[in-house]
Amino acid sequence: MKISTQLTVKNEMGLHARPATQIVKLLLNCQSEVTFIHGMMKINAKNILSILMLAATKDTILTVEVCGDDAVETVEKLKCAFEEKFGE
Repeated sequence: MKISTQLTVKNEMGLHARPATQIVKLLLNCQSEVTFIHGMMKINAKNILSILMLAATKDTILTVEVCGDDAVETVEKLKCAFEEKFGE
């Protein structure tokens, strides 16, 4: 299954090291491929350095593509993390 959605970075500091680490940890046991797209960049969301290279600031809208058997659950986890501003 493939799901595509858009998520907005809501925390004040954007996707800096701590939220990027939380994303990678959240996706650690995920079977699906997860891709973040911002502008011309398309990155593997399971790679912390790739997430940091996006330089996503507050209010950045990311396109998120999730492809795999656990796509629905993975998207829901990501939506919650972004909504909760990664605990900040």
